[in-house]
Amino acid sequence: MTPRDRLIDEHGQPLFGRFDTPVSDINFRDYKLRTPMGKPILPKKRDQHFNQFQFVSVSADPLFIGLAIVRLRFASHAFLYLYDQSAERWKEYRFTRPFRRGLRFGQQPNQDIVSFVKGRNRLTIKASNRPGVRQVRVSMADGTSIRASIDESTHYLPMSVCTRTGFSGWTYTQKSNARVCQGEVQWQGRTYNLESLRALAGVDWTGGYMRHETSWNWASISGRLNDQRKIGLNLSAGVNETGFSENTLWIDGVPTVMPGVHFQFNRDDTDSGWSVTSHDNSIRLHFDPVVNYHDHTNAIIAASNFRQYLGRYSGEIDLPHETIHIDNLWGLAEDHYARW
Repeated sequence: MTPRDRLIDEHGQPLFGRFDTPVSDINFRDYKLRTPMGKPILPKKRDQHFNQFQFVSVSADPLFIGLAIVRLRFASHAFLYLYDQSAERWKEYRFTRPFRRGLRFGQQPNQDIVSFVKGRNRLTIKASNRPGVRQVRVSMADGTSIRASIDESTHYLPMSVCTRTGFSGWTYTQKSNARVCQGEVQWQGRTYNLESLRALAGVDWTGGYMRHETSWNWASISGRLNDQRKIGLNLSAGVNETGFSENTLWIDGVPTVMPGVHFQFNRDDTDSGWSVTSHDNSIRLHFDPVVNYHDHTNAIIAASNFRQYLGRYSGEIDLPHETIHIDNLWGLAEDHYARW
């Protein structure tokens, strides 16, 4: 593992690997991007080809929230969903604007503001490494609002990794799970106090020169074990695996690198269960989907078949000193195809 302040070095090349601390500046404009045939790509084109997204989840029984802001070559995009498990209430919002209208997205994952605005709908994620907090502010035209603060100061050890992507690209991703979250949510006439609900949050900041056509599966948990320790889990397959893996388990904020995993599920039956297992059988998880957010776009310039499931995980994870038992914890599973 290696610490890093800037991802791209003085020679215009990225440093690949997992890092002890998150990279401060994803200075992608300094990367000497070339076509697969070796032709240099001009700075303006470099900026256009760079994709970024930030995703935040909040798990607070009975409320679950998913929020994303996305920067693509020809569009800016955002989505938000809320689910109340006790009342089985679901609400989703999705917005797309041409090119990058209404979008603000920087290159410093822990010291930046990411925002999307369309009409009276505004979504903002503001990070600050002093005092170490990530603020989520959402104001929807229908009155739904979110004011949440995610603790990134106490034992903050996110997973940070940069891997090769295709012939000439790379992807940097930084993720953390089971972070303490405070604040308030107003939705459909009800107020949810996140502190009293013992909310935990997950954060995903990803950017890079990604494959033109890509797909992946992903699993994420932010919850508490039966002994009340906080558990965060991030597992993926299909991306960010060229020499290094993003798979990570956090117990009370302490990360452990996890092996590669296989996702088995039935795309033709969205209600059926998933299995997530590792090649050495140290990870044995079952996922039962409950609801899902789905985006299906098939345009000339881009395509997406994206389904993010919310449901419950059960199973075991073997560590050298103990076996972690996961008992009916809320989490996410994702099946994603993109052409961008």
